[in-house]
Amino acid sequence: MSVKNLTTKKTITIGLTALTTIMVGLSGLMKAIHLTWSVEGLAKTNLPNSATVLGLMEISFIILFVFPKTMRIGFLLISCYYAGAMGTELSHDGSMFNPAVPLILVWICAFLRDRLIFLGSTEPTAH
Repeated sequence: MSVKNLTTKKTITIGLTALTTIMVGLSGLMKAIHLTWSVEGLAKTNLPNSATVLGLMEISFIILFVFPKTMRIGFLLISCYYAGAMGTELSHDGSMFNPAVPLILVWICAFLRDRLIFLGSTEPTAH
């Protein structure tokens, strides 16, 4: 792969990761500070009293995802968080679209940053 292609890939990866981090972080912040329309959305799923906890979880998980040493655990936690959000939306006749968009972005970023998350290790394991 040429230097130009590596630079382009790195720029796209950093940009997409920054966009995803800001989007998820702001979503968590809006819940944590009880922004009216954010809490109203949670009220539809009978979770308005959980806004602070859910917001802090979202912020914590995306922070873990940003740093290379904790990216894998952050990826796992944020994926589970949004999978739960999709399940909650579906069980209350809501739209999966809102939690699916950030989840898809997180998965794309994870794939660009570390393909082994999806493909597994290529090294043999010792038994």
